[in-house]
Amino acid sequence: MPGSGEHDRRATHGPPAAADFDALYNARYGDVVAMVYALVGDLAEAQDLAQEAFCRAWQRWGDVARYDDPLAWIRRVAANLATSRWRRGRVARAHWGRERTVDVPPLDPDHVALVTALRRLPADQRRAVVLHHLIDLPVADVAREMDAAVGTVKSWLHRGRATLAAELAQSTEEVTYHD
Repeated sequence: MPGSGEHDRRATHGPPAAADFDALYNARYGDVVAMVYALVGDLAEAQDLAQEAFCRAWQRWGDVARYDDPLAWIRRVAANLATSRWRRGRVARAHWGRERTVDVPPLDPDHVALVTALRRLPADQRRAVVLHHLIDLPVADVAREMDAAVGTVKSWLHRGRATLAAELAQSTEEVTYHD
């Protein structure tokens, strides 16, 4: 058939299919939201940042799809967006906190304790703990995604877990003491 070889060549070497992006988005959007939520502690913000990371991936899908791990790129963009938003919004959040009251539904005390403890960790420790323990990435993948040595990531994980254990134990003691 004339032209069939050309069609096969385009299918093999042409741009990545939108269906591949759709499949990745449908399968992993929730995971990215969960990771960002653990980083920022606000579900709506986590959803916005995850959506923005996927939008940026879609805009560059021709390149991103060819990466060894497109999802790692999306997670990195989401984490970078979270850091940028935190830096830009620090002053605004302080002002808003003084100026308005927010009605927040009650949260599970264990959830609040975990998010509070995670927020107290240094950024690298928090991100390593989230990627390894909440996203279930192996240490080597965490190291690659964070552009750090495996030993460094192991150190961050060790310190992060130790700090979390102490924070959560203290939180449990305070709840028991007050009850």
